[in-house]
Amino acid sequence: MNREIIEAIKQIEREKGIDSETLLVALEDALLAAYRKTPGAVEWARVDIDRETGEMQVNQLVLPEGAELVTLPRPEPEIPEGVDPAEFEPPPPDIDWSAYGPEQIQPVSVTTDNFGRIAAQTAKQVVLQRIREAEREMMYDEYVDRVGEVVNGIIQQSDHRYTLVDLGRVEALLPASEQVPGERYDHGARIKAVIADVRASNKGPQVILSRRSDEIIKRLFELEVPEIADGLVEIRNVAREAGWRSKIAVISNVQGVDPVGACVGPRGSRVRMVVSELRGEKIDIIPFNDEPARYVAKALSPARVREVLVDDEARQAVVIVPDDQLSLAIGKEGMNARLAARLTGWRIDIKSESTFAAEEASDEFGDELEGGVARCAFILQTGRRCPNAVEAGSRYCALEGHTAEASAANQAVLEAAAAVPEVAEPVTSDVPEADSEGFVEAQDVVDAADAVEDAEATAEAIEADAAPEEAAAEAVLEEAAAEAVEAAEVSEEASDA
Repeated sequence: MNREIIEAIKQIEREKGIDSETLLVALEDALLAAYRKTPGAVEWARVDIDRETGEMQVNQLVLPEGAELVTLPRPEPEIPEGVDPAEFEPPPPDIDWSAYGPEQIQPVSVTTDNFGRIAAQTAKQVVLQRIREAEREMMYDEYVDRVGEVVNGIIQQSDHRYTLVDLGRVEALLPASEQVPGERYDHGARIKAVIADVRASNKGPQVILSRRSDEIIKRLFELEVPEIADGLVEIRNVAREAGWRSKIAVISNVQGVDPVGACVGPRGSRVRMVVSELRGEKIDIIPFNDEPARYVAKALSPARVREVLVDDEARQAVVIVPDDQLSLAIGKEGMNARLAARLTGWRIDIKSESTFAAEEASDEFGDELEGGVARCAFILQTGRRCPNAVEAGSRYCALEGHTAEASAANQAVLEAAAAVPEVAEPVTSDVPEADSEGFVEAQDVVDAADAVEDAEATAEAIEADAAPEEAAAEAVLEEAAAEAVEAAEVSEEASDA
């Protein structure tokens, strides 16, 4: 019979995955509880089960007179709800058996035949309770390490408060606060969600799922894009308005791998799978850039950006967009601008070109950026001031080539263009304009100045070459006029004769 108990414990270990030692300890506690229900049971006792043969033995503790019982520390027992504190009996303390020698522990002659019906039921309840507790602890340990993972489940029940999702071994909860507005959760439908939290409770682990978390975007792209799963491409940040639009910033950790193309996939197949799982939510994939101006400009896509004025200390950016792109940059109810600000971590102020030009013309912008930061004094080739903030102790920003000499060269170009429009016009048309961030390289300024000087020299050469020809023409005209005068005088003399 004892061997059969050992075999039964091993079978439970295989079926439920519970450690056999845990089951044997639970069986010892159950037999001890049953022994205490028998008449004549000793006060301090324990049950030992041989791990090989399954033999059970009850041992008692014999204390000398006047000796104190050594117990293990334990927290204060909680009184169950509905129980009168005066009638509550705390469980007996746990004896520290390691504090006593073999001479103080004596066996008790007792067998399971002495157990009555009540004792047997008590033992059964203790064993079943310990098995359930072990299962709950195993499930909690399994899911607490999976927080942030995407799981598949089947919807069991749904109402306005929460949705129950069957994950196989446990039922998870999808509360209304973690649901996407407008989504329907039909009974029996399969759903993907991310594990947001795992809580321990008396009825087992409570797994909380989420469909509106930013983490689900990352996990879905990891499932669909092998480059992200392998670490070749990294998702730096996610900004999401659940059910409407999301923006993700991606960067490549390996040269030659296009992060945006890897996420989009052939003909958009990869991003299409993510959009389908999110029930049609739009996703903008943005290349991450360490340069704030370019990063902010890309984050406002699909709108086109003309210039970005950045303030590094206050982490603020003023974005200049064409007049026809203003509503697209702001988005519906400000969604595009709000997502771009959350994605980049910068405060973004969007202005149209006409508004910005009017502010500059009225000197409302002055020599300072928003926040009281001085503005770079460099004159761009377009005739406008550089939009960046100055460096400490300088009148110019940190861009290479933004110096007093380069600014003077640009000013000379503009003055030459105004003075010689017929020469400067074709030259200035080839001069590169400022890019979307409002930057002009110093080399472009030098090249433009050289081009103007060459044009002026060419004009002077043409004038010098034309001077001899004009002198010769004047001499021919003078000679013809003299001949005409002589002919007139001869005709007059002939008429008089």
